[in-house]
Amino acid sequence: METRVQVVLYTKTGCHLCEQMKEVMSTSGCAELFSLAEVDIESDAELFVRYQDEIPIVFINGVEAFRHSMRPDEFRAYVTSLIEQSR
Repeated sequence: METRVQVVLYTKTGCHLCEQMKEVMSTSGCAELFSLAEVDIESDAELFVRYQDEIPIVFINGVEAFRHSMRPDEFRAYVTSLIEQSR
């Protein structure tokens, strides 16, 4: 059975930092190890109030992992450590 971590990116339309965050994930070299879901904070009033000045935020397996920015090597290390723990 293939193990993948669940990545959730809190974002909104027109967020250039969010686009950069997605680019970091795509260039991290571990795309086969995670599945990405994007959540538009503007689609939910509570999320918008909570995260309007904080996006992008990345949750991995339900835990906040990164806020505002990250490097490809940081993301890859986080994801691969979770994969190794699950084996």
